[in-house]
Amino acid sequence: MHKLDAPVSALIRDVAQRIVMPRFRMLDPGQIEEKAPDELVTIADTESEAALTEALLRLLPGSRVVGEEACAADESLMGTIGAGEVWIVDPIDGTHNFAHGQPPFGIMIALAADGVTQAGWIFDPIAGRMCHAARGQGFFVDGAPIRSRPTGQVPPIAGLSTKYLPDDFRADVEARAEGKLACVPIPRCAAEQYPRLILGVNDVALFWRTFPWDHAPGALMVEEAGGRVARLDGTPYAPSQDGKGLLVAATPDLWDAAAAILLG
Repeated sequence: MHKLDAPVSALIRDVAQRIVMPRFRMLDPGQIEEKAPDELVTIADTESEAALTEALLRLLPGSRVVGEEACAADESLMGTIGAGEVWIVDPIDGTHNFAHGQPPFGIMIALAADGVTQAGWIFDPIAGRMCHAARGQGFFVDGAPIRSRPTGQVPPIAGLSTKYLPDDFRADVEARAEGKLACVPIPRCAAEQYPRLILGVNDVALFWRTFPWDHAPGALMVEEAGGRVARLDGTPYAPSQDGKGLLVAATPDLWDAAAAILLG
């Protein structure tokens, strides 16, 4: 585990209890805004990010925070992830679900050093499940070490996030997957989709948008649990990168099989 696991985990649980959950199914219409088409933000997102930011900077003096909502106000922050120690914060992942009073949603945090993810946390406030990973030290659920386990299903179970794919590519992916992958509905929540790949629920995931707050914690977790995360051309993922497209699988063999099916 990372040396900061205990204080960061305690912080996340505290923010979930004090700020996030009291707003769940209690939001007034005026506390929900559309910051971009089909992109919601709530008062709980902004309050959660503010509390997490203040506390994380105290935990690690000299570090910086790049949060989803801060980036919505200042896109240039995205370009700062590659230098120094940076906390990458998603104050509520799955805001669409949260704003509509339904699970899943979660709090996601990663710690990067010079653009390389060193640790990650994903907390499910409803289940009370804390996932954590530290580079070179493994993946843990509520403190217990876990290795990824494929579903064992044939064909493999895939959650393909096709909404934001270019139209031609989406049609091609859907045609290629038919009969070769068992495609299931996605949860609209990376905080849920990444653990599913490790815990034997799904085998494969495909994403197009790769904002660092959505992927830095979960990508490290899959890799530390024994899976594979890579760009569509097979190159490694890093949170400081720009780019589109990410293929994730519970094992390297499943990644290769999915890439052959979906990408030819």
